[in-house]
This record gives sequence, structure tokens and C-alpha cells, in this order.
Amino acid sequence: MEQTTMAEYRAVYLTAEDLRVAASIIYNAYHDDPFFIEALSTANKASYEQKLRAAIREELTELWQQEQPLIGWFNGERLIGVACVITHQVPLGESRYWHWRLKMVLGTGWSSTQALINKENSILESLPSNQYGILQFIALSPIEQGKGNGAKLIHAVLSWCDDQPELDGIGVFINNPKHSELFIREGFQHLSQLTIGTVDGEVLIYSSK
Repeated sequence: MEQTTMAEYRAVYLTAEDLRVAASIIYNAYHDDPFFIEALSTANKASYEQKLRAAIREELTELWQQEQPLIGWFNGERLIGVACVITHQVPLGESRYWHWRLKMVLGTGWSSTQALINKENSILESLPSNQYGILQFIALSPIEQGKGNGAKLIHAVLSWCDDQPELDGIGVFINNPKHSELFIREGFQHLSQLTIGTVDGEVLIYSSK
């Protein structure tokens, strides 16, 4: 996949060599996310950060191994944004593969792994059909925010979605009103309110058919 919107910007699938930088971008974007703060709860900040890095690393590795779309937003040769989608081709929620569960438990603990599974179950139950993918992560480098890159990255995801005949669309859980406004401007629609743990948010969907 390659999509060029301006001379220096392009959306392409990530390679294995990009995963380390992608994990760092996602980590910085989700460091203060209310869901992860609750799901990976610990009294020690360093422990929380270690668990968050482990959760992101294991999920990226799983998505890569299962050949799920990892879309990178590049400025020239520099990776500045990442969007990670998981589709119905991979078991989700309570159906997650045992090796994913084991690695996630080793990295984050049993209760945190269960919280991640419960989040997926809640989102899946909200979607119109099992032919919808889930946007697991979407993130930009901090210095690239406020420049319109978020909208362009979302547009790249939707363009990818439109090209997938087996998908009816894509869903995402949002717990930040500003992020919700951006997604809706770019073509998503509000589906339902959703509380995961004690974190209130909403499920937005983009329907490609």
C-alpha cells in the first residue's frame, strides 16, 4: 500500500524494521490514556511504564505476525505516525490465542491482560457485525501534532478500509472528546456510549459499505 497526499508525506505498510519506532510513538501517545492507567494499574510509575511498553510491544508483535495492517505515516523517510488495525481474521477478546495471552500475562500481569481482553469484548459486542475491524492504536509523534497529520492518517486508514472487500467497516473506542470530534470530521459516526472498567467513552464506526 502506498498513498501520497503531498510530496513529502506518504502512508505505507510498516516493515519489521519500523516496529521499534512505531512502539515508541504509540507509547508516548497512550502514556496518559485513562484506560491504560486503569488497566495497568500500579502504585509505581516506573512499573506502569514498563507494563505499558510490554503491552504495546506484544500487541505490535502479534499484529505483525498475524499480517494485520500496520499503517505508517511518513514525512520523507521519517516515521511520524502509526495506525494499527485488527480484523475478524484474528481471534479477539476471549478467543485470543494462548501464546498472546501468555506473553501479555508475563509482561503486564493477569488482571491487566484480562482488562485488555474485556475491552476488546466490549467493543466487539458494540459493533454492527463481526465484519468490522478495530482500530487498536492510532498515534502521532508529539512534535507532529497540530499540523493536520492526524486527519491525514485517519484518511489513510479509511482509504485502506474501502479497499478491503471482506470488511464492512472499522470501529474505534474513544475516551477523549477532542479525538472524537476529529474522527467524526473525517467520516466516523457515533455508534454508542461505552464504559470500560470505570472509563467512559464512545464507540465510533466508519462503514465502508
